[in-house]
Amino acid sequence: MPAVSPPSKVLVTGANGYIAIWVVRRLLEKGYSVRGTVRSESKAEHLRQLFNEYGGKHEVVIVEDITKEGAFDEAVKGVDAIEHTASPFHLHADDPKEFIEPAVKGTLGVLQSALKYGTDVKRIVVTSSCAAILEIPPSPRKFSELDWNQQALKEVEEKGRDALVMNKYRASKTLAEKSAWEFIDENKASIGWDLVVLNPPYVFGPVIHHVPSPEQINTSMAEFYNTLLKGVKEESQLASLGNCWIDVRDLALAHVLAIEKEQAGVNRFIVSGGTFKWQDFVDAAHKAGVYPESALPKGVPGSGYAASVTHLIDYDTSKAARVLGMDKYISKEECTRDCLEDFKKRGW
Repeated sequence: MPAVSPPSKVLVTGANGYIAIWVVRRLLEKGYSVRGTVRSESKAEHLRQLFNEYGGKHEVVIVEDITKEGAFDEAVKGVDAIEHTASPFHLHADDPKEFIEPAVKGTLGVLQSALKYGTDVKRIVVTSSCAAILEIPPSPRKFSELDWNQQALKEVEEKGRDALVMNKYRASKTLAEKSAWEFIDENKASIGWDLVVLNPPYVFGPVIHHVPSPEQINTSMAEFYNTLLKGVKEESQLASLGNCWIDVRDLALAHVLAIEKEQAGVNRFIVSGGTFKWQDFVDAAHKAGVYPESALPKGVPGSGYAASVTHLIDYDTSKAARVLGMDKYISKEECTRDCLEDFKKRGW
């Protein structure tokens, strides 16, 4: 018996975000009803238009400030599951608190509201990140769900504003996820639902949220766009810089599976499509044939991970394969082609 199944109602927080809007789409496609939260009426309009065909199965509610106490009290009423995706991902803050407070308060706020008013809730899925898992290792290492990023926490604790901006972000994801598990532990006697946490690495893939211009695209896709179409990386960077990644559509699928698989409860899952160097995506862009060769950077073809045997950072995804059934992922080639076709349609 799945934890939640269609036509149950699912709350998706930050529903106009890059990942969340794909989660909304996947849920609606599978026959769920969806209530999405956004910060303002202007942000609701795009969602209403995009999912107009689903009629009363899709609704949007306004939650202006996710860090306010009781922000989600009304939104959690009458839903069977919650997909919490709303958390900042940008690299523009100076004070670590600008990352940490919204991430922690937003996550705890949803759990507190569900504890008080989510009488029908059976499962909550929180989008964390591999940022809460990985540490930059001195030699190649494969991380699993047993790992936590203590490295970023230590740096932020010791250096504060002078910590690397990426470590401020990583610390916020680590603290937000830890606070969720601590909340479950402290309240296990009084909650009627369980928690699942998804930990993706870099997320790429087609954009369906409202983005009027490339300058307003979300952080991970901005790097994708600027690397492939603006040529912002040097040849040496294309061959050396990289990490792990997942297509946004696979991540959205993982969100749906995480509410449906009963045995997923009280687990964290790494969901990753594998390793990449930027040269891999550049090579895929040339193969896709969407843009003329002259519009794309070239780098040194074949100098990506195909040419390398050592991956500094990789993830063990066997748990997600075993429990969620996430054993196949969208390829770099398919992701790149679909992204470029989307960019071209938009005239970018």
